[in-house]
Amino acid sequence: MSSVRGQLLVATSAIGAGPFWRSVVYVLDHDEDGALGVILNRPSEAGVEEVLPGWAAWVNAPGCLFEGGPVAMDSALAVGVVTDVGSRPIGWRQMSGRVGLVDLDGPEPQGGEFLGLRVFAGYAGWSTDQLEVEIAEGAWIVVPAQESDLMSPSPDLLWSEVLRRQRGEIRFWATLPDDPAMN
Repeated sequence: MSSVRGQLLVATSAIGAGPFWRSVVYVLDHDEDGALGVILNRPSEAGVEEVLPGWAAWVNAPGCLFEGGPVAMDSALAVGVVTDVGSRPIGWRQMSGRVGLVDLDGPEPQGGEFLGLRVFAGYAGWSTDQLEVEIAEGAWIVVPAQESDLMSPSPDLLWSEVLRRQRGEIRFWATLPDDPAMN
């Protein structure tokens, strides 16, 4: 399987519960050693200002900390979409296109450097071949990402919005009830 870096993983009904239920994961890295991503549609109750004073001014609405995944929930990582990939702001490391990781220990951004910024507690991680097996088993649908997915002002609607914009039969997943047995 080729790398799915820079794409979205959209959870199917094969994932019936837990942190990945109806999740949309942006894949930051994927190679022969495994994969790393962040769940885009799990806003938490905690504001960024509570955890990282000073950074709240730079994050997009809803301005909260997001639950990036079940791994290392006691650590934070930031994902930023830059306005110009050629500018390479200090502390930004490109992952795919204009999307990259932002060093939260570095200087705060300058005005106009980022189109969007989100802070995540934890991340989603897969060991060697684990993600490939889950995709083959039908747990995930791999779809192209849009930069706006990383900055959605309505993350609770992201799962259905991403599915609705797909072509073919995939778009019908958006109409699946929360409990497929109730269909």
